[in-house]
Amino acid sequence: MNMKDNLSAINEMSSKGFERMNTLGELNLKVWEKFASRQMEAVTLMLEQGTRQLRVASEAKGYNELMKGQMEMAKEVGGRMMAEAKTNMELAGEVRDDYRTWVQTGVSDLTAEMRKTATAA
Repeated sequence: MNMKDNLSAINEMSSKGFERMNTLGELNLKVWEKFASRQMEAVTLMLEQGTRQLRVASEAKGYNELMKGQMEMAKEVGGRMMAEAKTNMELAGEVRDDYRTWVQTGVSDLTAEMRKTATAA
């Protein structure tokens, strides 16, 4: 390989590296948006439950009614939190797969480039 070929190979690898970093940035943004959305749903759930707690406490006509309302809320919130946890675990699996795919693509591209460069030498 002569100097021109070396510079061409370096230039091509730099361009592809820049493209890979752009795809990583896009992937990070997509992941952040998904997690931010899930976080907002959790905050909304907590705010709803706080409001509901105040309503139950203010409308209860006695201790038994208050305890019954709180138990119903606890049961419902527990179920919703389990559903949220399951959804978040699924999201984490998707994110893991997205990053794994990004890494595998980068490694295979790099390997192909190195083989191409080694063959040309």
